[in-house]
Amino acid sequence: MAWDAIVVGAGHNGLAAAVHLSSKGWKVLVLERNATPGGAVRTAELTLPGFRHDMCAMNLSMFAGSPFYAAHKHSLDAAGLALVPAAHSFASVFDDGSWLGVDQDLDRTCERIAARNPRDAETWRAMATAFGADAPHLFALLGTPMPSWALARVLWSMWRAKGLAWCMQTARLMLSSPRSWLGARFQDDGLRAMMGAWGLHLDFGPDVAGGALFPYLESMANQNFGMALGQGGADTIIRAMVRVIEDARGEVRTACEVLAIEHKDGRAGAVVLADGSRIAADRAVIANLHPRVLYGRLLTGSPVVALDMPAKTGAQATAATTARDLRPGPGTMMIHLALSELPRWRAGDALRQFAYVHIAPSLDQMASTYGQAMAGLLPAEPVLVVGQPTVFDPSRAPPGQHVLWVQVRVLPADVRGDAAGVLQPGHWDTLKEAYADRVMALLERHAPGIGAQVLGRHVASPVDLERDNPNLVGGDSLSGSHHLDQFFCFRPAFGLSRWRTGIEGLYMVGASTWPGAGTGAGSGFMLAKELAGA
Repeated sequence: MAWDAIVVGAGHNGLAAAVHLSSKGWKVLVLERNATPGGAVRTAELTLPGFRHDMCAMNLSMFAGSPFYAAHKHSLDAAGLALVPAAHSFASVFDDGSWLGVDQDLDRTCERIAARNPRDAETWRAMATAFGADAPHLFALLGTPMPSWALARVLWSMWRAKGLAWCMQTARLMLSSPRSWLGARFQDDGLRAMMGAWGLHLDFGPDVAGGALFPYLESMANQNFGMALGQGGADTIIRAMVRVIEDARGEVRTACEVLAIEHKDGRAGAVVLADGSRIAADRAVIANLHPRVLYGRLLTGSPVVALDMPAKTGAQATAATTARDLRPGPGTMMIHLALSELPRWRAGDALRQFAYVHIAPSLDQMASTYGQAMAGLLPAEPVLVVGQPTVFDPSRAPPGQHVLWVQVRVLPADVRGDAAGVLQPGHWDTLKEAYADRVMALLERHAPGIGAQVLGRHVASPVDLERDNPNLVGGDSLSGSHHLDQFFCFRPAFGLSRWRTGIEGLYMVGASTWPGAGTGAGSGFMLAKELAGA
């Protein structure tokens, strides 16, 4: 079969591009090196039979609210995609045994906040109420090619609808650190910590400029819309996209590694597989890859600085070199637990109803953890994101039992030492189980008895994450730091933020490109619309 487009990498952005192009009549082939598609959105029985664990991404709220899902909802739902709402979205536990949480019932959330600080409850209510009118402008900004005339129209619309003062406040939000922005609005340290924990879902310590936006968006979106999980696992979106592609006479081939992308006279037109075979693409090759993989491995037939391009495209070649060197964010560890029952949280059984429980008790503690990790040290007390998906989706475990999803943030890719002075520097292969024991001890402190509830445990270190998915360089689950010098029109490099690579016919999508990490499928969808003309 003649293929219009080849997608290298079956992450959700690559699949989204294939879905949209297929809907426009393109014949699309997706090639994936792993045995299963999905990239960082996969689900597997990692511990014991019958226990389905989301290997990396668990929260599908960005996908549920995405323009891509809105455009293809009918076909995806018909292909079996099923989302589970989680009205009780997230909470934080604190060292004094108290907790604070957010759910869709605004009055209930405000009651919890008011018990700590009445003025903060009023501020939260006003912010949450205004979010309905503010969100369309913010999400339009984050869902627009950058730079572009469409972006200029979005900014003009924002100014006309909201006024100059609001636009300047929003610009300040996007430049602020979590601590400075939260400190200017809320008085309670617990509320600041609860919101600030979202910054570490990306790579924003409390004092990193540009880190305030994500805590604001996640907090307000969860308050207004709740969270969305995948029925049976996050891979519900992957399985549905694969089926839609195949129904459109496309193909998704797994266990099929691409060794090189052929390019001649400045144009890409084929890929070479590990078995030596060659497959041509008439219209586009789309790489759903980290730029280090694309420029450092698949395009090594000519130096990156040359890229086999005419001299006039030298600026693009320089940008490609910059993209190849995209700075990773800190590493991540995933710990998956099969449990006989839900954790018995010391702060109260009410925490058993939340999708996420953050163990990140203060901004100071988060700043200390972040600083230790960035210095190459194993944090003495890591930040934990504890997911309880079986609260909302019992199908992921045998009757009466549960899975626990524990994301350890943030960690060094290369361990130079231990901030606690207990573990010796070494490779993650020798350190991961001992460090997972430290995580379990922290969990035990906040959920006494959890060790006795564990039926099975699976630990994936930062090195394991990269082995499984080369896009996660150094175990960075975000495929590149989101600090201001690598975001907006600088992602993955200035001149390449529109998914170009400097080679005609070759495009790059994924978390390393604008609009960054998350399950919103933004880069794949926006590129596909551009290629298809709608």
